Amino acid sequence: MSFNGIVVSAGIAFGKALTMTSHMPPLDFKLLSAEQISLQQQQLTHAIELLIHHLQHCQRHLCQECENFQLIDADIMLLEDEELQQELLQHIKQFKVCAAVAIDRVFNQQAAELAELDDPYLANRSNDILCLAKRLTSTIHGHLQWDLSTLTEDTILLADDLTPAEFAILPLKHITGIVLQTGGLTSHTAILARAAGIPALLNYQFSQRPVKIKDGEQLVLDGMSGELHIAPTEAEFEQLLQKQQQERQRRQALTAYKDKPSATLDGHAITLLANVGNLSEISHVTDVGAQGIGLFRTEFLLMNAKALPDEQQQYKLYCDALHSLQGQVLSIRTFDIGADKEIPYLQQTQEDNPALGIRGIRYSLAHPNTFITQVKAVLRAANHGQIRLMFPMVSQIEELEGALALIEQAKSQLIEQEKGFGELSLGIVVETPAAVFNLPSMLPLLDFVSIGTNDLTQYTLAADRTNPHLAKLYPALSPAVIQLIAMTIQLCKHAKVKVSLCGELGSDPQVLPLLVGLGLDEISINPTNLLEVKAVLVQGRYQDFVKHAQTVSALTRIDDIRAAISTINYN
Repeated sequence: MSFNGIVVSAGIAFGKALTMTSHMPPLDFKLLSAEQISLQQQQLTHAIELLIHHLQHCQRHLCQECENFQLIDADIMLLEDEELQQELLQHIKQFKVCAAVAIDRVFNQQAAELAELDDPYLANRSNDILCLAKRLTSTIHGHLQWDLSTLTEDTILLADDLTPAEFAILPLKHITGIVLQTGGLTSHTAILARAAGIPALLNYQFSQRPVKIKDGEQLVLDGMSGELHIAPTEAEFEQLLQKQQQERQRRQALTAYKDKPSATLDGHAITLLANVGNLSEISHVTDVGAQGIGLFRTEFLLMNAKALPDEQQQYKLYCDALHSLQGQVLSIRTFDIGADKEIPYLQQTQEDNPALGIRGIRYSLAHPNTFITQVKAVLRAANHGQIRLMFPMVSQIEELEGALALIEQAKSQLIEQEKGFGELSLGIVVETPAAVFNLPSMLPLLDFVSIGTNDLTQYTLAADRTNPHLAKLYPALSPAVIQLIAMTIQLCKHAKVKVSLCGELGSDPQVLPLLVGLGLDEISINPTNLLEVKAVLVQGRYQDFVKHAQTVSALTRIDDIRAAISTINYN
C-alpha cells in the first residue's frame, strides 16, 4: 500500500515509523470526588518521578559541559523542588481539579512571574517552564512528547509539522526520512531537509489514511516518485533497495565534476556558491566544490539558543566559518527574524499576518541593538577574511539607509572600544516586487545584490510559500517571477553591480540554463544539489543558454514554461 506526497528533498530512505503528534486531550475542568482527587495526586507524583528518571537517562548521552546537559539539569531541579510539588498537590485538592489542570495553572503562573523579571536569563526561562509543563502533562497521558534522544535505529519521522527550531534538535544520524502533513516547497523545513540531505515528503495526510501507520512499522520513503511505502512486500523492498543503489551510483558519478572549472563548454564562467545554515554545513561545502558561501542564514543560529549570542560569541563563529572556507567568500545575511521563523526567547509580538509584518530588515531596524551587535561581530571578523553582508527584505531606500546608518554606529562603537575591524561588501536580498522597482535608487549604495526567489515568488503571486495546496498552482517558474528576475539582472548589469541568486530556484538543475542565459554572475545552491547543477553547467554552451532564456522569457503560460525547461536534460 502506498500514497503520494510532495517531494521536497529527493532520495530513498528506509526506516521504522515514528509518529510525533503535537496535540494532547483538552483540559478537563470538571470537579473531582475525594477518591478522584487522591488518584490524581498519585498520578502527578508518579509522572514527576517518571519524567525525572527519563531526563536523567537523556543526560547520560551528553557531556556535562554542554548547554543541553545544563538545561536538562535545570528542568530536573525544578521537578525535584518540594515546594512546587506541594503547590501542585494542594491545587488539585483545594480546587478539586485534575493533575493536568493544576500543572497548567501553576506552571503558567510561574512562567508569567519569570517573564516580568529584569534579568534576561531568568525571563527567558519562562519559555522553558511552559515547555516543561507540556512534557509533564504529556507524561501523565502516557507518553514523553518530542524526545528523540534515545533513538538507536533508522527512523522515518511522521509529524504534523516541524519548526526550524524543532528540526535543529533532531538526531539526524538516526532520522533517515521525514514525512509532514503540512508545509510548502520553499518552507524552511523543506530547505533544512534538503540541506541535510534527508529525503522528505510534505502534504502527506497520514492521519487521514484509512489504515493507520503504526510506530515501528517498516517504511520506505521514495523521494524520487513521492511515494511512502508502508510495510512493503519482500519484492517491493528489494526493488526499492536496487533503486536506492542506482541513485547512490548516480550521485557518486557526479563527484567527477567537483574539481572541474565552473564554466560552460565555450568558456563562460559562473561562480557556484553554497547556501548554509550552520557551521557544520560550512565545513562540508568544499566536499562538493563550492567556491564559497552565497548565503549564511544566521537566524538559524538562534533557533535553539536560550539567549541572543553576544558579540564575542558571534565574532568567534564567523571567524570559524572564515577559517573553514580558507580564503573563499562568506556571504552573511543578517538575522531574518519573523514570518515562519520564530525565535522563542525573543518573545515576538503575535501578528495577524506575520509574512507581511515585522520581519527581515524591519525587525532589525525596530531592534537596533540586536542588529548593531551582529554587525560589530561581522565587522571584526572581516579583519580575517572576505565577508559580504546582506540585508533581507529590503524593499525601499529608506530601509537601506537605516541599515547603513546603524553600520556606521557599529563602526563608531568599535573605534571607541579600540577594536579592529575590516571592510565589508554590502548588499540586499531582493525578495519583493517593490525591491526590484526601487533598485535604481538603491544600487549606488550597494556592492552586490542577491535574488531571493522563495519570497520573491510569494510576494509576487500573493501565494503563501508554506501552503502545499498552492505549490503547484503558483510556482517560482511563472512568467511574472521570471520577468522580475530578468529586470533585476539588467538593472544590476547597467549599474555594474554584481548580481547573484540564492533562492531554492538556483538548486534546480533544469533551471540552470535559464538563470545563466538571463545573465547571472553567480548562483548560490544547496550543497546537496551543487554538483548536479554544475554538471548541467559544464556540459552546456553559453550561447545555447542565452537562446533558451530568450525562448522561456517570451512564454506566458506556466505549463509552457515547464515544458520548455524540461527539454534541458544532461546526465
